Order: sequence, then C-alpha cells, then structure tokens
Amino acid sequence: MSEYLTPGEVAARFDVSHDTLRYYERAGVLSAVERSASGHRRYRSADVELLDLVRCLRETGMPIAALRTFADLIRAGEGTVDERIDLLVEHDAQLGERIEVLTARRRHIQGKIAYYRSLRETSAD
Repeated sequence: MSEYLTPGEVAARFDVSHDTLRYYERAGVLSAVERSASGHRRYRSADVELLDLVRCLRETGMPIAALRTFADLIRAGEGTVDERIDLLVEHDAQLGERIEVLTARRRHIQGKIAYYRSLRETSAD
C-alpha cells in the first residue's frame, strides 16, 4: 500500500460511500483525516486498519457510540487494552446471543419451507 490512500480508494476497498467515510469522521470514529496541500483527504495505513475493524464491528451490530468509545480507547494508547478487551468481549457476547436467535428463526423458516414443499408435493399427486 502506498503511504496514503484517497477517499475513493478507501471507499472502494471497504465498499462504502464517501458520505459514510465523512460520517465516521464527524461521529468521532475516525480521527481527523490528514489533508494534502491541495486540501484533499488522504488516509494513512493506521486510518485504513481502524476502518477495517470499524466495519467489522459495525456490520456485527455495534452501535456508533460504542464504536466511538472503542476508537477513543485505541487512540488513547496501550494503557487501554483491558478496556478494549472488555468492550469486545461484551460485543462478542451480544453477537453470540443474536446468532442464537437468528439460528432459531432460520430453523423456523426452513420448517415452513419444508411444510410448503410437502403441500406442493401432496397436491401434485
């Protein structure tokens, strides 16, 4: 990776819009992104690494406020590792509960599919 990435390169890499990138900045999830001499945003590798983790956490349901807290902890340095672990453990537990609920819902849907297929097969006889 070159020293900097443009907003377009970052947006394409993470399949997000430029608006999403700016939103993460405004929300305090990403720190103020550097700008070139011409005023264009440019993302460092640290920004990209954080965004990769942010997308993972966001896609698994972490609220923006918790993302901001997590990003603040990262920016605060190594002294916050225990707090980061606690936040991730809590998120993982919540994610596990959601997966259990979704798995049960999926089994219910699959049961309905089987039921309707059996109706179709019965009516074809």
